[in-house]
Amino acid sequence: QLQLVESGGDLVQPGKSLRLSCVASGLALGSYGIGWFRQAPGKEREAVACISTNSDGSQHYEDIAHGRFTIAGDNAKNTVSLQMNNLKSEDTAVYYCAATRDLYCSGVEGQYDYWGQGTQVTVSS
Repeated sequence: QLQLVESGGDLVQPGKSLRLSCVASGLALGSYGIGWFRQAPGKEREAVACISTNSDGSQHYEDIAHGRFTIAGDNAKNTVSLQMNNLKSEDTAVYYCAATRDLYCSGVEGQYDYWGQGTQVTVSS
């Protein structure tokens, strides 16, 4: 069974950067597309970005991520990263990665079959 473990969350000041990692075990990451989602306190979980590591490697970014976040996959290391730059206080949330068997990922939660436990990102001065 595929398991996903996120890491890299931290407390950072506004304007700083963080790099989150999602490591898959149990099955080859190349068989799944990977999405990043986040859930802020008191809010619903929302999509951030995804990458179709199981097909053409295409990436999809939600508006909240455009220009600041970059998703990348390394199938050899079974890892997908989310580089987050110029962080803002509104980026504070628990960040989750999720895996889908579909060949082309999207921000639709129902598309994803496996979820990690999340990593906390706090942006505060």
